Amino acid sequence: MSAVLCLAAAGCGGPPAPLPESATKRPAEQNAAASADKRAVIVAFGDSLTAGYGVPRDAAYPAVLQQLLDKRGLRYRVVNAGLSGDTTAGGLARVDTVIGYRPRIVVLELGANDGLRGLPVEASRDNLEQMIVRLKEAGARVVLAGMTLPPNYGPDYVRSFEQVFVDLAKKHGTPRIPFFLEDVATRPERMLSDTLHPNAAGHRVVAERVWRLVEPLLAAE
Repeated sequence: MSAVLCLAAAGCGGPPAPLPESATKRPAEQNAAASADKRAVIVAFGDSLTAGYGVPRDAAYPAVLQQLLDKRGLRYRVVNAGLSGDTTAGGLARVDTVIGYRPRIVVLELGANDGLRGLPVEASRDNLEQMIVRLKEAGARVVLAGMTLPPNYGPDYVRSFEQVFVDLAKKHGTPRIPFFLEDVATRPERMLSDTLHPNAAGHRVVAERVWRLVEPLLAAE
């Protein structure tokens, strides 16, 4: 299990993942690309699990989610706003950039690195809640990705950490993925050879799970 949650940690088992393409472009380039594409936006907002460590960019779950949308003829553009090693504090610092995409839906996958670093649970809760509130105020619907921690962090800390996602989803009425890496982290055939990060097959499983929560939100629009 310790390897499972090491997946999202900065520098865990290898060098940091490259920045997503959107993070390496200058603001003018981003604005030009956005203005040229009139599709509604879904933002995948997270850490290395979203950025797609160790797989081609078109194999990361946001790209697979885009393929699922395209296959169904749904005119949405998925923006990969994953950043390897990011924490909830880092996400809060980036939330205005995400809001700048004017997303209809945001898949919020952050918090694992906080837990792996043993950061105070209340600080993580506050950061996540601020992001949820600000995204919703900007008109986005939020899908919250839950995480867990290895048992060696102690039952009290692990329980409190897991409960953050449950409580926030209930309080703010957001759909919740109980465990973002379910059926992936414990399946070697869905992991990279470093045993720490999902391979292309693992990202497909994640994308399908995300799709099951995103699809009803699109239908409700």
